[in-house]
Amino acid sequence: MPVLAEKSPTLPAPTAALPTRASRARVLLVVLAVALLLAVLLGAGAGALPVPVASVLGVLLHKLGLSTSLAFEPQQEAVVWAIRLPRVLLAVLVGAALGLAGAAMQGLFRNPLADPSLLGISAGASLAAVAVIVLEEKALKIVSALPGAGGVGAYALPLAAFGGAGLATLFVYRVSRRGGRVLVSTMLLVGIATNGLAGAITGLFTYVATDAQLRSITFWGLGSLGGATWPTLATLVPLLALPLLWLPRLGKALNLLALGEEQAAHLGLPVARVKWQVIGLTALAVGASVAMVGAIGFLGFLVPHVLRLLGGPDHRFVLPASALGGALVLLLADTLARTVVAPAELPIGILTALLGAPVFLWIVLRTAD
Repeated sequence: MPVLAEKSPTLPAPTAALPTRASRARVLLVVLAVALLLAVLLGAGAGALPVPVASVLGVLLHKLGLSTSLAFEPQQEAVVWAIRLPRVLLAVLVGAALGLAGAAMQGLFRNPLADPSLLGISAGASLAAVAVIVLEEKALKIVSALPGAGGVGAYALPLAAFGGAGLATLFVYRVSRRGGRVLVSTMLLVGIATNGLAGAITGLFTYVATDAQLRSITFWGLGSLGGATWPTLATLVPLLALPLLWLPRLGKALNLLALGEEQAAHLGLPVARVKWQVIGLTALAVGASVAMVGAIGFLGFLVPHVLRLLGGPDHRFVLPASALGGALVLLLADTLARTVVAPAELPIGILTALLGAPVFLWIVLRTAD
């Protein structure tokens, strides 16, 4: 009797491989880059005098010395090149710096809701700026008396804010240093105390300020990109170039730090040097940004947290994505701020808070569930 061969089970036909987290992260980076480019073109054309995207492209190509058939009027060229494009690029730079700094601080503290303001950077910048506003005459006399300081009166406020951010960071770092080491937990506590102290002194300055000074303090505290010019960008680009280019290179190091400082050190990571780089570059990015546009809340911790939910916790993705996402969010918010009540303008800090607070509450409730 012939033996029947056992029939092998039929295997299902191979299906297309599901997208991995790495491929999804790459797709998100491309989407963010394309969206940012489109937002730049739309932002440069939006305003009291609408300029079509084709005309915006024509102006940009013309300024780059490229021949184009895209037509534009002289008035459109003047508005786009002299007024809107510097503001758009300022929003991109500041948004990228704040988003990147927030992602770096979250990686350093291993807390997805951490924020650059935890170290007192923003509080130090705000204190110095408020002091200059209240003590304007005396401050300008002191600054003008410095060697080679002629003509810096117009830059007294941003210079003071930048200096205040640097001093606050240096203070937190020095006080947190124990036995040649800087513990992140100690730095966090010192940063909270620094925020409280700077806030109290800021309150004293506000208490003695005049009505005109109070209006200036309030306007600066809400943030604005209205002072954007090409000289402003020329001043800001060198300050932000280092953190924007170097912080994304620390993604692998921050991934190792997520395991814990001792484990990262056993794997060969120079923990102390990495912490110093993250702190110093974050202070530079936040200090320069706050000095130029004032205080802008919710951007530094909200954008990295949302992108981490979408693309995963790998800092090699989170850091560059936060730079692109921060630039996109701030640019869209600024475009809305200067068009929703045109010809007037809303402070950018109001919109970022209105948009950021509900999203933050949704994240908290979603995490709690």
